[in-house]
Amino acid sequence: MIKRLITINLSTGLEARPVAQLVQVASQFNSEISVEIGKKKVNAKSIMGMMTLGLDAGEEILLSANGDDEEAAMASIEKYLTNQ
Repeated sequence: MIKRLITINLSTGLEARPVAQLVQVASQFNSEISVEIGKKKVNAKSIMGMMTLGLDAGEEILLSANGDDEEAAMASIEKYLTNQ
């Protein structure tokens, strides 16, 4: 399992469309992927779960990935969230 603090660098934060795109990125991988902020932890492959977080640009999240492709999953999601 790997965990990494990531600052969201999407100008709109994670509204409906960016959340849907994030879920698509996460769903490409077999690993279990979660996003934590404060006391909330949700599955990054769940649109409804991700929408409940209401994440804005500049917020810092803890991204976790656990599985056979965790490194690739972490790299792809971090790339998307940091807009690089």
